[in-house]
Amino acid sequence: MTKTTCAACDCELGPQAISAKLGGKTVEVCCEECAAALKEADAAATAATTGKT
Repeated sequence: MTKTTCAACDCELGPQAISAKLGGKTVEVCCEECAAALKEADAAATAATTGKT
């Protein structure tokens, strides 16, 4: 059986995993804090590549 891990912190995911949509892809995270961190990082990366702040 393959273990899945959080896209943000690499913790092992359990039944409480949360799906977060980033850049058109859905990833699984372990908690709301990791979901928020990934969304902030995605927004920053998008702003850096498009030149918007």
